Amino acid sequence: MDKKLKELEKQYNEVPIPKELDFVVEKALKQGTKKRKNQAPLWLLGSAAAAILFTASLNASPAMAQKLSEIPVVGSIVKVLTWTEYEVKEDTYDASIKVPSIENLENKELANTLNEKYRSEGKELYDAFISEVDYIKGLGGGHAGIDSGYEIKTDNDQILSIGRYTVNTVGSSSTTMNYDTIDKQNEILITLPMLFKDGNYIKTISENIIEQMREQAASDSDKKYWVKGGGLPDEEVIDGFTTINAEQQFYISDKGKLVISFDKYEVAQGYMGIVEFEIPTDVLKNDLVSSEYIH
Repeated sequence: MDKKLKELEKQYNEVPIPKELDFVVEKALKQGTKKRKNQAPLWLLGSAAAAILFTASLNASPAMAQKLSEIPVVGSIVKVLTWTEYEVKEDTYDASIKVPSIENLENKELANTLNEKYRSEGKELYDAFISEVDYIKGLGGGHAGIDSGYEIKTDNDQILSIGRYTVNTVGSSSTTMNYDTIDKQNEILITLPMLFKDGNYIKTISENIIEQMREQAASDSDKKYWVKGGGLPDEEVIDGFTTINAEQQFYISDKGKLVISFDKYEVAQGYMGIVEFEIPTDVLKNDLVSSEYIH
């Protein structure tokens, strides 16, 4: 019996602890809600230690992992609802502005910050539209329209990605998208820079996007991007796309892929609208901090 116990102990000690767990614990300690200003709460440190032992147990017992996979994840109850909607329907003036609200997120500070941002943006859009209508009426009348709302790009046990769009529907219409991606399990907001070891990701992603643009343009004459070889004559490509921003708009797909988004007119002719590029994980693997989110 002693020999068997020693053998089991040896097997347990040899179970590898996933590096991704270190990444999540570190991010939770750095960005999660803290009860004390300069010290991580003891319960969080204890939870991290317990998570390490728990993960080791799962690796050692596939049957246990199978059973636990059937238990609903608490994070999955996080919901996005319409908090309010501004509407204007008056002759040639039309506005629909839906404001989202994140509910059931235990990190109240994060939820309140995001919800306040959404409400502030919605009110600003409405106020700007009313000012525009008053101005147009003062000139003798005309047309004005705006459509703003949100769509859930990803909602699984780990990730919630919300896209908020704004479309000016009159004249030379413009369309913008803004995204927020939340780790529901650790209750933190994921930013693009935190996914990578250093700033080299900007060059890696930009080069891949330009390659995708050229490949798409070569195979589809309807695709025209603001890069050389992107379907437009070189002389028309002035100040074309060269690089993404460090905080480029993005979301994480349901399959754990990084998707980079560009607004209408930003990298392509206007008729193409919002343009997205899924970046192959193999391209990113040397720059990623971890495969926790992107895999």
